[in-house]
Amino acid sequence: MTTVPTRPRAARFATFMFFGLNGFAMGMWVVHIPNVERATGISHSTLGALLLVLGGAAFAGMQLAGPLVDRFGHRRLVPAAGVLLGLAVCGPGFADSWWTLGLALVFFGFGNGAIDVGMNSHAVVVERAYPRPIMAAFHAMWSIGGAIAAVIGAATLGAGVATGVTLTGTGLVCVVLSVLSARFLMEPADAPSAGAADTAEAAPAGRRRTPGRTVWLLGLLALALMLSEGVANDWAALHMEKVLGTSASTAALAYGAFAVAMTTGRFLTDRVAAWSGPAAIVRYGAILAAIGLTTAAAAPWVPLSLVGWALFGLGLSGGVPQLFTAAGNLDTRASGALMARVVGLGYVGLLAGPALIGGLTRWMPLNVTFAVPVVLCVLAAVFAGILSPKPEPAEQPVG
Repeated sequence: MTTVPTRPRAARFATFMFFGLNGFAMGMWVVHIPNVERATGISHSTLGALLLVLGGAAFAGMQLAGPLVDRFGHRRLVPAAGVLLGLAVCGPGFADSWWTLGLALVFFGFGNGAIDVGMNSHAVVVERAYPRPIMAAFHAMWSIGGAIAAVIGAATLGAGVATGVTLTGTGLVCVVLSVLSARFLMEPADAPSAGAADTAEAAPAGRRRTPGRTVWLLGLLALALMLSEGVANDWAALHMEKVLGTSASTAALAYGAFAVAMTTGRFLTDRVAAWSGPAAIVRYGAILAAIGLTTAAAAPWVPLSLVGWALFGLGLSGGVPQLFTAAGNLDTRASGALMARVVGLGYVGLLAGPALIGGLTRWMPLNVTFAVPVVLCVLAAVFAGILSPKPEPAEQPVG
């Protein structure tokens, strides 16, 4: 067994912290959305529009943070993004009108986008210092942070704690832990290429390939898989209730089965990827996801549908981390900028998926609309070969 040096282990723990904090901040915001809506007196449609503003600000934060992390480094950008996120999450708790909430969500979305790219870019650096894949576990920690937020948020809501107080406490935790974790972060120069190829610098000049086409294909794959994830987030429970006629409490089990399976799968993915490779994780995971969602949509019985949603979550669990790792390793000199494109396109898919399904329900039953993410999963399986390393051309004999 290869011994990992102390510094990469400390950096790995710090990266776990940032992923957990990001999931925790987002989770605390989500559980308090109904309270914020009542406090500001806005309608559901206005809230929907403001959530799009949050998404647009997050996308902008991703695109700005990418080049900045390449220029100023992870030890500056990632903690700064964590502090910004901590300060910004307080804002919605004190909003009293649509425009004050909109302004708060601009800052919150921007901070969320910045830390998303920063922590994923840093995760790739840490993974290079390890003899095995570790990216998927970071994404599992994001889910754990959200689950912790759901528990704490439910407790504070039940105790009648004011939304502003709870979100301010959330922000304080983010700020303090971001500052304390900063000293443990690594830069690309600190990480030897132990498990990832540095294609832009290590390959001979005649064999270098530009990352342009590759990064856009990785981004489209991320869009397809994260769009599918977004469909489960917003429509799994509603499908169970409206199509299978269950109660609201039973319907909630659909998303629960999906979320638990996805989190569990992310903790297992790294070990599987170590011997199967990233292309196999994306290919066979996407196929499993397509089978799972088809089962969930077509099943006439609740237990079988729940199995389908669980398979869907398990299949999607490992794909996106592999895509992010591949993007970050295309060129270490522009890792952040390349990561921003892939993460940004994936985020567009996450936002667009629920809206696309909602629009299609005007013309077809909800379970039939799930054919869209099924097809996207199949396409992701077809194009997963982009993650397979290309063999070096054989040297031609002289003379």
